[in-house]
Amino acid sequence: MRPAPARLESLRTLVRSYPSVLLGYSGGVDSAFLAVVLRQELGRGRMLAAIGRSPSYPDAQWRTARDVAEQFDVPLLEIDTYELEDANYLANPTNRCFYCKTELWTRLVPLARERGLAVVCDGTNADDLGEHRPGRAAGVAAGIRSPLADVGFTKTEIRSASQELGLPTWDAPAAPCLSSRVQYGLSITPTRLKQVEAGETYLRELGVVGDLRVRHLGDAARIEVETRWIPWLEERHATIASRLVALGFARVEIDPRGYRRGSLLEPSSR
Repeated sequence: MRPAPARLESLRTLVRSYPSVLLGYSGGVDSAFLAVVLRQELGRGRMLAAIGRSPSYPDAQWRTARDVAEQFDVPLLEIDTYELEDANYLANPTNRCFYCKTELWTRLVPLARERGLAVVCDGTNADDLGEHRPGRAAGVAAGIRSPLADVGFTKTEIRSASQELGLPTWDAPAAPCLSSRVQYGLSITPTRLKQVEAGETYLRELGVVGDLRVRHLGDAARIEVETRWIPWLEERHATIASRLVALGFARVEIDPRGYRRGSLLEPSSR
């Protein structure tokens, strides 16, 4: 594994070769880091970070994205995306992300052309290439570049380099879209997305930090947290369940296995 400083220099060298860039930007660990490096290397006039806004994009993530852009003087544009008008997306198959990213790139690629930006890129990192990432196929089809993955940047290295650059996102938990909490095959609706977001917001307000998911299983909410938080949640189960039932869930479970990436792909979750 190359040292993080060498990896960062490779990234800087690569992005300096881009005439200009539009970045699909969410404000998560990866895209925030890439946005700052692009801004440092290309300046305001040759890069633009674009956020796709829809009911599946958490408000907390949006605020973070805006704060990082303001702090590091990253040019920012927000556009509306309409994946919730796509029946394929609403059906919530295991490749749901393909339809979401197809919608995003269908809007951002023409936008880049209109503004004379030569390259469209995303925050895909080297770790993502070996995971269940159906949205990646949509990016490949649209000709999207992934400079972090191209130079081999892993998530751990991105966090380390982000800390060195002073990004507040360096230790932020992963924050995929709200639809990723809904059990596959269960249709995506604005109501379900709001239930998930409200449930997670409530748990954050209680003090839960680190990785957290409120998985929407239809009638039930399944809470996944880092294992250190499980006893704490169990002690407060009645209070937490009461709040989530008020959001529309019939019952509330605390997963004894803790947070796991891709847990909805497990056979028992389908």
